[in-house]
Amino acid sequence: MNGNFVTGAGYFLRGLAMTFQPGLRRFVLVPLIANISLFSLMGWLLYEVITDFYDAAMLTVPDWLQFLSWIITPLLWLVGGLMTGYASTLLVLMLTSPFHALLAEKVEESVTGESVPALEGVAAALLEVPRALFREIRKFLYYVPMALAVLILTIIPVFNAFAPLGWFLLGAWMMSLQFVDYPMDNHRLPFREVRDACAERRLSTIGFGGTVAFFTGIPLLNLVVIPAAVIGATLLWCEELRSLR
Repeated sequence: MNGNFVTGAGYFLRGLAMTFQPGLRRFVLVPLIANISLFSLMGWLLYEVITDFYDAAMLTVPDWLQFLSWIITPLLWLVGGLMTGYASTLLVLMLTSPFHALLAEKVEESVTGESVPALEGVAAALLEVPRALFREIRKFLYYVPMALAVLILTIIPVFNAFAPLGWFLLGAWMMSLQFVDYPMDNHRLPFREVRDACAERRLSTIGFGGTVAFFTGIPLLNLVVIPAAVIGATLLWCEELRSLR
């Protein structure tokens, strides 16, 4: 069976509900603080860039077209907010990956009642940073060719009508791989195994990843997306993927 899209989306919502449970809270706080700090910094930089760009652009617009500012302004800030959310989430994922592994470990142990032979404490997790960064690079290299393929699709007439669907599916797939990788890496399973496991439950993983991608683009709410997604991905691993490996 290939899973269930709605069930997959539900894993993220369940993870969101568990985010501040006792026992998990301390592993959530560091990524959360990092995300708030980065989001605030990038939001301030974005404000400066957009303000300068907007002022310069409006100087070139004739007076009789000034009414367009009512349309352009909210769109500009909407796109900027989405870009800030995605970029800050990506940076936080790379900088705080040891804490995500610890969070995934604690969630799995609470769900299964079994000990995970992974990381013993924050100090041990920090020693894993170089290997974690290498794994993040591995995921990025896997993503680039597919992103280029969808980009080419975007500029081809007729076929570009399917480009939004292509970007959604690619984003959902990569979000699933990104977060499911944490509990699976705790068991020292290679990235190839992560891809294979997610492919065997493709509808569930696409439902989960698509929901994560959607919430990542919502300002403020995206601040808690990372820990909720780690918890949700661990639930997906425990309930659907673990038996396949």
